[in-house]
Amino acid sequence: MRIEISITNQTLTLFDNFGGVKAKYIISTAANGVGCEKNSGCTPLGEHIIRAKIGADAEPNTVFVGRRPTGEICTPELMAEFPKRDWILTRILWLSGKEVGKNRLGNLDTMQRYIYIHGTPDSVEIGKIGSHGCVRMRNSEMIALFDLVEVGTPVLISE
Repeated sequence: MRIEISITNQTLTLFDNFGGVKAKYIISTAANGVGCEKNSGCTPLGEHIIRAKIGADAEPNTVFVGRRPTGEICTPELMAEFPKRDWILTRILWLSGKEVGKNRLGNLDTMQRYIYIHGTPDSVEIGKIGSHGCVRMRNSEMIALFDLVEVGTPVLISE
């Protein structure tokens, strides 16, 4: 299997081992556009792999901070209480760049930037740019994708 993320189309497509489309999802990538530099708030381009899968048994809308569940479930009330929080929910697929000098090592390292594919609150609009660099998905679709992929799955992010 492999994943292709289109920044232009705001889609994530999962392909099977024969090149057929297994699933396609609408996503949201960075409001700051594309780029690989640390602290840019951009979505990195190029070849990646899924480095880690986090949250396998978490309830939908489980809140993660620092890749750890906080014990909270995201609700409108919790969001109102913490309006500036970057909501990482339900599941995390942590990405690692494969291209040295582009998205791996130094000031360009996707993994060190903590770039994930993750769930987001239902109230967040999907299909438009808006994240801080990560790839946001609807929670139910995040669970479905998480269950289909393995650590090491290739991920290509392109414009």
